[in-house]
Formats: sequence, structure tokens, C-alpha cells
Amino acid sequence: MPSIDALADRLSTYLGNDQVNLVRRAYFYAEQAHDGQRRRSGEAYVTHPLAVANILADMHMDHQSLMAAMLHDVIEDTGIAKEALQAQFGETVAELVDGVSKLTQMNFETKAEAQAENFQKMAMAMARDIRVILVKLADRLHNMRTLEVLSGEKRRRIAKETLEIYAPIANRLGMHAIRIEFEDLGFKAMHPMRSARINQAVKRARGNRKEIVNKIEESLSHCLAIDGIQGEVSGRQKHLYGIYKKMRGKRRAFNEIMDVYAFRIIVDKVDTCYRVLGAVHNLYKPLPGRFKDYIAIPKANGYQSLHTTLFGMHGVPIEIQIRTREMEEMANNGIAAHWLYKSSGDEQPKGTHARARQWVKGVLEMQQRAGNSLEFIESVKIDLFPDEVYVFTPKGRIMELPKGSTAVDFAYAVHTDVGNSCIACRINRRLAPLSEPLQSGSTVEIVSAPGARPNPAWLNFVVTGKARTHIRHALKLQRRSESISLGERLLNKVLNGFDSALEKIPAERVKAMLVEYRLELIEDLLEDIGLGNRMAYVVARRLLGEGEHLPSPEGPLAIRGTEGLVLSYAKCCTPIPGDPIVGHLSAGKGMVVHLDNCRNISEIRHNPEKCIQLSWAKDVTGEFNVELRVELEHQRGLIALLASSVNAADGNIEKISMDERDGRISVVQLVVSVHDRVHLARVIKKLRALSGVTRITRMRA
Repeated sequence: MPSIDALADRLSTYLGNDQVNLVRRAYFYAEQAHDGQRRRSGEAYVTHPLAVANILADMHMDHQSLMAAMLHDVIEDTGIAKEALQAQFGETVAELVDGVSKLTQMNFETKAEAQAENFQKMAMAMARDIRVILVKLADRLHNMRTLEVLSGEKRRRIAKETLEIYAPIANRLGMHAIRIEFEDLGFKAMHPMRSARINQAVKRARGNRKEIVNKIEESLSHCLAIDGIQGEVSGRQKHLYGIYKKMRGKRRAFNEIMDVYAFRIIVDKVDTCYRVLGAVHNLYKPLPGRFKDYIAIPKANGYQSLHTTLFGMHGVPIEIQIRTREMEEMANNGIAAHWLYKSSGDEQPKGTHARARQWVKGVLEMQQRAGNSLEFIESVKIDLFPDEVYVFTPKGRIMELPKGSTAVDFAYAVHTDVGNSCIACRINRRLAPLSEPLQSGSTVEIVSAPGARPNPAWLNFVVTGKARTHIRHALKLQRRSESISLGERLLNKVLNGFDSALEKIPAERVKAMLVEYRLELIEDLLEDIGLGNRMAYVVARRLLGEGEHLPSPEGPLAIRGTEGLVLSYAKCCTPIPGDPIVGHLSAGKGMVVHLDNCRNISEIRHNPEKCIQLSWAKDVTGEFNVELRVELEHQRGLIALLASSVNAADGNIEKISMDERDGRISVVQLVVSVHDRVHLARVIKKLRALSGVTRITRMRA
């Protein structure tokens, strides 16, 4: 086991004596606080904080992070208060320890909820000081290294959480070395047999490949020497979980994955990277389309490198990464490398650190907008492991988006208001559907309109957590305002039947009712009525006094067609303006409009608590779909004839399908959008005028 003296010797290589002594003090404080406590393995508990501090020392973290690592379990496990730590070690260290302590497991109804809630706490902790998450990652890494002492079920649970949450966070913060160890240890705990078999196969393959690897390494080193370039060439090992994911995800055999030889070339300066690229492309032919320049356009987590794939000797594919020493450090330690390269006077975050801060800021914004912790974690998980595409704004600014992103994702990445008011897009100057996946290198222009609103259908194709969260938030606000408006109309409709109105009800009575229903505002009550969670008839009766006999409201409620998300039209009977209609109040959905004689509501048709008489307003707007069944003699150009007839009556065919009943008669199902019954009659008249039409029926389920 490493000792505090060995750690102090390592720290003295990059920290001052005073700082090393502070870390020592924290260790002895923790040793005393945990006196008598033991880990599951039987070792003294203080060996765990010491091991966590050693992991952070590998990353050259600052002395405050190392002190927090030593003390990270003190508040939770020993009963020592945060104030006592603050008095001993200062506010910053106490805040870091408190932040890490708050990330521990809490009891929730479901594991998914617990995981989601923990992640929300993690987001808040990261926002205060990013070092909290670095200490937590080191803590989790040591726990993963010592998993063997736990039961099988607990091992698998911790490993699953590590693979789903901690490994992606390490990746997002650019900490490649920790991510790989998390993945390999998690894989071993989740699937011990698979891990062992792949490990054996890798060892065998490495033995067989040794000669080829040495030859390629020699030829690359010789090539650099001829061009007078100083560089380190080394073979790159593929990690077990990476091999397993490729085998599963790409359905490839182990031999296909191991047939690719991977090398890394480390040089001193950025311009040397491009010189090396030219040299290796002269040595072996590059594979078209496989070159990636992550130096000019870094990945979202700050990773920088040149990637190229070459046809080596005997046609063997060779993957090469070319980077500087600083880029190598950044690739392995990510945001932690910020403390290593930060000059003493420069406190401004830049590079990986600035990107991490930006990501955390985005995560916090999502948390504020999300309805609950599970919705929040669903959005964040999408963002944690992205394969990026790089697209340009019309002004030439580069935007990084996850693979599969659409113009709507791009619009929300630019600004929330741009996303909310987006109506169309141009990709490379051509009009394109909003749902079209973006390709790297495309220039995307968003067409927006004032007053436009997000479309619920966008949720079916957006990829980024930010877009998903903001669309849901906007729809919730829109739904709330529309529910309040409809609820007010419904309540006043019933109250008018008793010669009253909401404004005439005494404020004390309204307040008492809100207390009874456990609501804060009258708007909350109206929203509940609009959503169908409470019946206007019942609420009105309570507002006017229990003993009052409340007559049925006189006259129907007028429907304008602009009620929005809280009013929908039943698909079973497809009502259109002009049809006699009735409204069914469905809990959580608002009002569903049915035909007066629809069979689906026949049993509740006369129940005033579930149905309300409706009528169409004179100024009703919108288009309504109707399904028609047309029987006609089979003839050439049949579909074109029907389409032109519907078009001539200013109708629009939404859907068409044909069913040939026998050799001569065809049955065509048309879904036509019309304004009202008069418009429908015009469409039917035009269709009847066609020769060979024998029957037209309006379909109702």
C-alpha cells in the first residue's frame, strides 16, 4: 500500500513544500477521524482516501483537491461537521468535501430515480467547483479497483452505474485514461466471462502480431528520421470494452477488429504534426475519407489530434494518431490537465476547462427546464456520449453537434429563441426538411418567424438534450396558457347558467376552495379544469355553495379551432365544422371533440360531469381531415383523376390507398383536408362528376 511519505515525495515534484505539508495535515486528520473504521477488505479505512489522493496526484491536481480527497468521507462517516473542517482547512476545502459528500447515495422509490437524482446533485456540485467531480471520479475509480470484496449483485449495480454515468462524464471532461479504466473494470464486473475470453484472445493476438508491429514501428521511425523530424512512435493498445462494443455494435468478428494496427506519434509542436502527416502519407497510401483533423476543429471535450488510416505493407490497415505532448496529456487527463498547464497568474479557464464549464452550464440550464429528474437524465445521457458532426452558421462559425442532429437541434444550439421561433431551414442554400440529419461541413441557415411555436412532432427527431428540454418546456408553457383559457371558458359557461361569473364569486370563497384543493393560484385550478382533471360542473357547484341546485348550462360552448394542445378531435368519428358535436373531458388530455352520435361516448353522453354540449363558432379556423371511401370503375390514370378533382374543389389529399375489389371495380380510401361541411360537399360533388364513380361514403369508425 502507498504511504503518505511516498505520496509527499511525488507531490514535491510539482507542488511547493507548504502545499505538500497541508496535504500531510489533511491525511493525519483523516487518519484520526477514521480511527477504528475498516473497509470490507479488512484494511484500515484511511487507505481509501490515500489511494484517491494518489489517483489525483497522477493527474497533477492542486493541493486543495488532494486535501478534499483525504477528507472526502469525513463528514459522512465520522460525524465531523463541515464547520469544523472549515476552521481547520479553510472554506474552499470544506466546500469541496461537502460537495463530494452530497453526491452519495440516497434512498428513492426506484433505482432509476435514485440515479437521476444523484446526477442532478452532481450537476449542481460541478457548477460550484468542477474539482468536486474530479475528486468523485477518483473516489469511484478506487472503489471500482476494489470491487471484488462486494457481493455479485452489488458489484453489477455499481459497475452499471459506472458505465452509464461516470465513464461518460469522464469522457465528456476529456479524461480518456480514467474513462478506459472505468469501462474495462465495469465490463469485467458486469460480464466476467466475456471480459476474460476477450482478454485471452487479445494476448494471443498480440503475441502473433509482434513481428508486424515492430516492422511498422521501425518503418515509421525511419521515415521521420529521413525528414529530420523528432517524434516518438508507439503501438496503441485497444481496450477490452472498446473491442466488445465494436463486436456488438458493428457486428464484426474479433479478428476483423484486431486486423487493424494502431500507432501514436508524439511530437513537440503543432506544425510538426502536419509535417509528420505528410511524411506518413508519402510512406504508405492513405485510405480516402478516413482523415480527421481534430487539431483545427477539436472534439466537444477538448480532445485534439490528427487521425489518418493508411494501407501498410501487404495491404494491412494502419490507424495513426499524431499529436503534441500537451495534446497527449490533455487526451489522457482532460480537464485535470488544466491544473498542470495553468500558469500561476492565469486563472481564466480556457481550452478543455472552458468547454467543460460550457457543458456544465448547459446541463444546469436543462435541469431548470426539465419537469423531473428522470426527464433530466434522459436529456443529459444523450449529450454525454456524442459522436460529433461539425456544421457552419451562415457567418462561418463552427457548431459542434451530436451525430444525427437536425436543423432544429442546430437552431436551439444557436439560441433558445431561434429554436422556439424556427419554421424552416436551408442546408447548403437549399430548402430542406427540419428533420433531415445534418452532415459535417454543411452550412445551416434557420428561417424563423415571430410568434411561431415549437411543434410537438419535433420531439420525434431531435437528438440533443438541450433541444428536447426546451421544446418540452415551451410546450408545457403553451399547454398551460391554453388550459387556463379553456378552463376559464368552461367554468364561466356553467356559472352563467346560474346567472353568475367567476369575477362575481367572493375572493374568500375562491381562496378557501384553493386551500381545500391544495392549490396556490386560481390559474392552477383553471388549468386543472382545462386539462379535464377537474369538472367545471363540480367546481362551479362548490363555488356557489354545496346546497345550491345548479341547472345545466344553457346553450353550447363555441369551439373556434384555435384552442391548441388542450383540444383535440376524435379520430374515431373525425368531426368537422358544421357537424353536431359534443365535448368529452378526458383527464390529463383536455377536451376531445366527438360527433353527437358517436358510439364511443354513447354511455356518458348525458353525464354533465363528463360531457359538455358544443357548437362551432362562426369564425372557426383550421383544416380538418375526413376519410372518404370512393367506389368507381377501374381506369387508367385513376389516382391523377381523383387528385385533380379534389384540387379543383380547393381540397388537399393527405393520404390515399387503393383496394381493387374485382377486375372492374376499385375502392379508393382518401383522407381529405377540408374547412367545413360545405367545403366537403363541394369536394364530394366534384368527385361524383367523374365518370365511373358509383358510390362515395364518408367513413366513421
